[in-house]
Amino acid sequence: MAFPLVIAGPAARRPFAAALLGLALVAAPASAPAQEDPQPGFNLFSVQQDIEIGRQSAAQAERELPVLRDATLERHLNALAGRLVAAAPGAKYPYRVRAVDAAEINAFTFPGGFLYVNRGLLEAARNESELAGVLAHEISHVALRHGTHQASKAYAAQAGLGILGGLLGRGSDQKTGQIIAAVGGLGLNAVFLKFSRSDEHQADLVGIRMMKKAGYDPEAMATFFDLLTEKQAHEPGALERFFSSHPASSDRATRMRAEAERLGPVSRPRDSSDYARIQESLRGRPSAARGTPGLRERVEQESRQGSGGSYPSLEPPSTQMRTFRQRNGFFSVSYPGNWRAYPAARGYGAVLAPEGGVQAIAGGGEDVRQGVIFNHYDPFEERGNGSLEDATDDLVDQVRRGSPHLREKVGSQRRQTVDGGRGIRVVLYGPSPTTGEEEQVEVLTRELSDGHILYALFVARRDDAERLGPTFERMVKSLRVDDRSVHK
Repeated sequence: MAFPLVIAGPAARRPFAAALLGLALVAAPASAPAQEDPQPGFNLFSVQQDIEIGRQSAAQAERELPVLRDATLERHLNALAGRLVAAAPGAKYPYRVRAVDAAEINAFTFPGGFLYVNRGLLEAARNESELAGVLAHEISHVALRHGTHQASKAYAAQAGLGILGGLLGRGSDQKTGQIIAAVGGLGLNAVFLKFSRSDEHQADLVGIRMMKKAGYDPEAMATFFDLLTEKQAHEPGALERFFSSHPASSDRATRMRAEAERLGPVSRPRDSSDYARIQESLRGRPSAARGTPGLRERVEQESRQGSGGSYPSLEPPSTQMRTFRQRNGFFSVSYPGNWRAYPAARGYGAVLAPEGGVQAIAGGGEDVRQGVIFNHYDPFEERGNGSLEDATDDLVDQVRRGSPHLREKVGSQRRQTVDGGRGIRVVLYGPSPTTGEEEQVEVLTRELSDGHILYALFVARRDDAERLGPTFERMVKSLRVDDRSVHK
């Protein structure tokens, strides 16, 4: 089993998903109140690992990309970025900008502060403030750690069910190379260059606020988005790949214009005549090659690798029960005396399973073949009114995204009281991609006081699910929850 959930504790937040500049957002009225500053999502990597990964990725990228070797241009780009970085939130990364000799209008970044801007974008931006908007957007992706947040989710998709119980880091932290190997290697990897709409919004919002603090006209971000829309209409070839992967809606500029109005004008906006001279110099060079060879193709290739093997022969569960108490007091539950408890090294998760029910898999991590996973969950997606039903739907969606072989059993969803609180149960089943055998995952959620949930995943081969049913029911009846320990 492999799920894209990275839920090792209460720090797991809604994923900010980021994309290249082309993704767009739902319109917000100009009268909307100021939105809170976005915060980084859950991440398995340290800040230093972000830098390490970014440096290695950039080195590989520069062996494949036609980087422009122009000291004057690089000085200008990095001086501009430096003014923005001074206003950036988060860790202090060694930001560096380089230009790529590619005619497409595009920009991208790797974790740790390694930014790239295509020549086509440099020629298209009408002034330095519009370029500042692009760089501010890309710097925001770094500051909010979107790249390694995506890599963390991708690692979860390779690391098996163990990650749902917070087993990553059990005994020792995962090494950078181990995690990277599991998600397909370094360099122009899909996990660093493919993001979703919500992170694109976060990068726009943080970026435009950085512009204002750095003294650039924030409305220039909106005017650059206007430019993209115009070019898409009149020169679709210049943005063909850009919009094929990241379709932009027409209201993105409107949203940023509203935010610029809320922020207010800059008294003496920065701009530089040097930028016009740089553009003139670029236009005087031979035409850049159309496209960036291999980049988009790599972005579109996301592999899923199974560990192979079959379900082990497991001892039937004992009727004698013992009690597991989560170390923070979040929950306690009874479980068979011949099972083992695998508490997470950090956070609130735990896996309770028979000997042989948790197996190591290729690339690191563990796969739960039989057992029960407990953890705390802060719903990833903003939907509905934040009810138990919404949170359960979101959890099931996350499970199925990482394990598309699972489907919901028709009519299986039902309500249930769990330790005096409202709960929901739903059954998923399907052929395991690692064993070929039919497996079943029964999802149980129990509401907490703030819209979060405690969840339990009962995992078994489908042929064994009925036999294990009474054991699972005893565990549910014994479950005691104290969400004050999580939400003090």
